[in-house]
Amino acid sequence: MGMWGKRGAGLVAVALAATLITACSGNGETAQGSAASSSTPPPPKPVTLTLALNEGAADVAPGLPVIATAADGKLTEVTLTNGEGKAVQGHLNAEGTQWTNAEMLGYGKTYKLTATGVGEDGKPQTKTSSFSTVKPRTQTFVSTNPMDGSTVGVGQPLAFYFDEKVTDKIAAEQAIQITTDPKVEGAFYWFNEKEVHWRPQEFWKPGTKVTMHVKVYGKHMGNGVYGQEDRTINTVIGDSVIHEADGGTHQLVTKVNGVVTRTVPTSMGNAANTTPVGTYVITEKRDHMIMDSTTYGLALENGGYKTPVDWATRMSNSGIFVHSAPWSVGDQGYRNVSHGCLNLAPANAKFFFDNAKQGDIVIVRNSGGPALESWDGFGDWQVPWDQWVKGNR
Repeated sequence: MGMWGKRGAGLVAVALAATLITACSGNGETAQGSAASSSTPPPPKPVTLTLALNEGAADVAPGLPVIATAADGKLTEVTLTNGEGKAVQGHLNAEGTQWTNAEMLGYGKTYKLTATGVGEDGKPQTKTSSFSTVKPRTQTFVSTNPMDGSTVGVGQPLAFYFDEKVTDKIAAEQAIQITTDPKVEGAFYWFNEKEVHWRPQEFWKPGTKVTMHVKVYGKHMGNGVYGQEDRTINTVIGDSVIHEADGGTHQLVTKVNGVVTRTVPTSMGNAANTTPVGTYVITEKRDHMIMDSTTYGLALENGGYKTPVDWATRMSNSGIFVHSAPWSVGDQGYRNVSHGCLNLAPANAKFFFDNAKQGDIVIVRNSGGPALESWDGFGDWQVPWDQWVKGNR
């Protein structure tokens, strides 16, 4: 083959390669064009409105929130009106996607919820729902101890008293929120169907601020009983005052914030009327009263008494007080001769009275008496913590 033949073959090869490159390039451009056409954005979506309460819902608990939401758009107007046409106040979140009522509903009322929103497609939509709230069989009011604005001792439990029987105790506990500063862990314990207490595992730390949020309105407590009124109660824990009364030494030792500040002689219950041992919580004070055993079940003919006393500080509901007893001064510090109370000399009883506050602690030891019952006054600390946290429901 001549030179021209070799050269011609080379040109053919070059031309073929060029053709292949061109073909590859053409196929690539076609694929890119297809990809571009498949990435066309979807059309804008219409708004989807959701109302928490369906049309015709009945027996709605007023404590439940009424909510309207918008997806793929925003709410432009929401109204909630009662049967008389009065509007219920509400709150729209910053994103404009959720509305919630900010005003409580009434019992036994009818309401209409209307929500309008605009979707990504710019088109408005409206959705409505009519519903009615429950009419309670009865309502329950919740009283508390301590009271709002009080300063109490380190032993004070938080007590809640329902004026109707509570069958759904879990719901009742969830409706009561306890907040403290500093934070304290605690638990509820039921003493009966109308009374529940909350306390920490150990005595409170002095200076703790406590807020009780009783959020029972509109909440079902079982058996057709609903909460009557929400309340907020604030209290502060004062100095730690713990009195230790020893029936063996016949002394009453007072410790304030852990420091012994006073020791005085006392006389406790005699052999027939022993003072129960355990941890008491002071509940009230009376500068003068009649100690009447008949109110505690002991008749006069059976050794009972009606005795006027001064400077009486109550330790239990069963009639155990710290009080002035001038008639037993000679026995104080030596013998136990009372009907169960802690007898003190008049000056010592007045000092105790003047410096006592609700929630202070009195611990009785070595009296020869039975254990203080947990239900007697605020005998809460008589219940071991592992038993307390179970709730006694």
